[in-house]
Amino acid sequence: MTYSDSLNALLCPWTGAFGGIPPFNRVQVSDFSTAMHLAMAEQLREIEAITHQVDAPSFDNTLAALERSGRTLDRVLAIYHVYTGCLSDEAMQAVEREIEPKLAAFHDAITQNTALFQRIATVYAQRTECGLTPEQQRLTWVQYQSFAREGAQLEDNAKQQLSSINQRLASLYTDFSQRVLKDENDTYLLLDTITDLAGLPDSEINAAALDATERGFHGKWLIANTRSSVEPFLTYCTRRDLRERVWRNFILRGDNGNDTDTKLLITEILSLRAQRAQLLGHATHAHWQLDDAMAKTPEQASALLQALWQPAVMRVREEVADMQKLANLDDIKIEPWDYRYYAEHVRKARYDLDASELKPYLQLDKLREGMFFVAQRLFGLKFTALDHTQVPVYHPDVNVWEVIDQTNQHVGLWFFDPYARVGKQSGAWMSEYRSQHHFAGRVTPIVSNNANFTRGKAGEPALINWDDAVTLFHEFGHALHGLLSQVNYPTLAGTSVARDFVEFPSQLLEHWLLAPEVLQRFALHYQTHEAMPPTLVDKITRARNFNQGFATLEYLASAMIDMQLHLAGDQRIDAAQFEVQTLSQLGMPNEVVMRHRTPHFSHIFSGDGYAAGYYSYLWADTLVADAWEAFTSSGDLFDRELAERLRHHVFTAGNQHEPDQAYRNFRGRDPDVTALLRKRGFIAA
Repeated sequence: MTYSDSLNALLCPWTGAFGGIPPFNRVQVSDFSTAMHLAMAEQLREIEAITHQVDAPSFDNTLAALERSGRTLDRVLAIYHVYTGCLSDEAMQAVEREIEPKLAAFHDAITQNTALFQRIATVYAQRTECGLTPEQQRLTWVQYQSFAREGAQLEDNAKQQLSSINQRLASLYTDFSQRVLKDENDTYLLLDTITDLAGLPDSEINAAALDATERGFHGKWLIANTRSSVEPFLTYCTRRDLRERVWRNFILRGDNGNDTDTKLLITEILSLRAQRAQLLGHATHAHWQLDDAMAKTPEQASALLQALWQPAVMRVREEVADMQKLANLDDIKIEPWDYRYYAEHVRKARYDLDASELKPYLQLDKLREGMFFVAQRLFGLKFTALDHTQVPVYHPDVNVWEVIDQTNQHVGLWFFDPYARVGKQSGAWMSEYRSQHHFAGRVTPIVSNNANFTRGKAGEPALINWDDAVTLFHEFGHALHGLLSQVNYPTLAGTSVARDFVEFPSQLLEHWLLAPEVLQRFALHYQTHEAMPPTLVDKITRARNFNQGFATLEYLASAMIDMQLHLAGDQRIDAAQFEVQTLSQLGMPNEVVMRHRTPHFSHIFSGDGYAAGYYSYLWADTLVADAWEAFTSSGDLFDRELAERLRHHVFTAGNQHEPDQAYRNFRGRDPDVTALLRKRGFIAA
C-alpha cells in the first residue's frame, strides 16, 4: 500500500542522525487517525504471532517478543502526544476525542488477551529456574503483575465490562483536559492602563504587554490564566480588587457552571474508577493504585500526609498572624488573594529579601546553562546545541541539544519548549519521544522538557522567578532520569518506575539550583552581567523555609482531597461539596486554597497517572531530604563518590529493582524520615 509522505512520516522508522529523529517537519494532523489505526492493527498482528506460535513459552519468544512489538505505534504516539500537549488546536482536539477511547480498547485487547497472559504466566512461574538474568526476571515480574492488575485473569464478561469502563474513562479524561485548557486559554484579565499594574516589576509588566500583543491587544496588558503569570501578579500588584479577579479566574477553572465546567465529569470519573477497582478485586481505586507503589497502601500514604498536616497548619497560622499585622495598617483582613502579597512584604521586612530583586539574575538561558553545568559535574554529560536544519522541531520556540558523555559517546537528544502559548497544556513536564534500550541494538533516548514561562521583551532575555527556576531544575531531573537510563528492555527504562519514586530524582535535582558554584556562574544580572552578590545569596539561604507553611499546606490539601476522593468507593461524589466538607473537617485555614482545586486537578482527572497518587511528591521528598543530607554532610555538593552511586543506583537503573531497594543501594540504608521535617523547618536541624 502506498501512503502519502506525511503519513509515512508517522508510520515509518525515523531516519537521519542520532539513530533517527522525529520527522516533525512532515507531520499533518489529518494523518493521525489513519496512522494510529494502522499502527494499532500492526501491533495486534504482532501479538497474534506471539500467541499462535507452537513453541513452548520462553522469555525470548514471549517477553522479548512483546518488547519488540508496537514500535510503529510507539513512534506515532510520541508525536501524537507532542501535538495534544503542545499544539492542541480544534483539529487536534477532534482527533484526540476520536482516538483516546480507541486507544483504551486497544490496550485492553492486549492486556486481556488470555493466550498472551498464559504464556507470560508460564515464563513467570519458571523465572528463577530457567537461567534468566536478574533484569529478565524483573521484566517478567513487572509484565506479569501489570497484566494481572489490569484484568488479565478476569472472566470474559468482566473483561468486557472493564474495557467499556476504560473506554469511557478515556473519553472523560480527554473532555476534562480540553475543558480546563479552554478555561486557561479563554479566560484572562485585560488591563487598559499601566497604573493597573502598580507594584509589578518591569519584567512582569513587559511580559503582560507581550501577552496582550500576541493576542492582538496592542497597547494593553494581559494577565494570562497560567501559574507563571498569576502568581507574580498576586505577589506584587497593589490593586487588591484586581488581585481578587486574577485569583478567582485561576481557582475557578473548570468551576464556572458553563460548558467548560468539569464537576459532572469528575462525578462520573470517580464512579467508574470505583467500579473498575471492584472488578479488579480491590476495595477502592486508591487500594488498586497503590498496590504496586512504594507506599503499598492508602493508609501508609495517608499517614505521611497526616504527619505534616498539623505542623503545616500551625505554621500557616503563624504566617497569617505576621501578615495580618501589616494588613491591619491597610484595614484589611487577609484573604487568599492577599496571601502572596503580604507574605512578600513580611519576607522583605524579615530577611531584607524582595523576590523582585532575584528576577534580574534569573535569565532562563543562563539557568539552562547552569543545569548543563550540574549535569556535567554530577554525571559527566555535555550538551551541544543543534540547529533546526539538523533536527526538525514542531514549533519555532523549541530548541534541541545533543547529549554526550565523558568519552564523547552520544547519549541522547534533549528538546526544550519553554514558553506559554495558546493551545499548550499548562504547567511543566518531561516527555520521552524514544525510550532507551539495548536488547535489540543500542537505542538512545530522546526526551523533552516543556514549560509555560513568559518570554522576554524584544531584545532582552526571558527572566523567570525563583519558583519557576526550581521547576526548571525539577523537570530537568526527569529528563536526566530518561537520558541516563542504561537498561536492556524499554519497559524498564528511565522513568518507568513506581509513581512515588519517579519524583525522587527530579525533586533532588532542584537542590543544586542553590549550589554556590551554580549561582556564582549562572545567576548573572541581565544588564550588568554581574553575579548574584553573596549578600543576596545569603538572604535566599536564610529565607529558604519562609512561607513553608503555605507551600506545604496548599500541596497537602490537594493530596489529601485526592486520596479521600478515591477512598470514597461507590459513594456518589459532588466534587464541590466534597472539597468544602473535607477541607472543613481537616481544619483548612480560610486564607489558603488547594494548590490544585478539584475542578481543574489535571494530575488526577486527565488520566490515571496521579489519581490517588498526588501524595507521591511528599513520599519522594522523604527520600530527597535524606539524600540531600548525604551531599551536604559530605562537604562537597558534587562529591564524586556520592554522585556515582546516585547515577548507578537511581538514574541509570530504571525499574531493574524495587524502588526501596534502589534507594538502599544508593544510600546504604533506609531513609531517615525526620530529615523531611528538618528540611521544611518544622523541627530543628
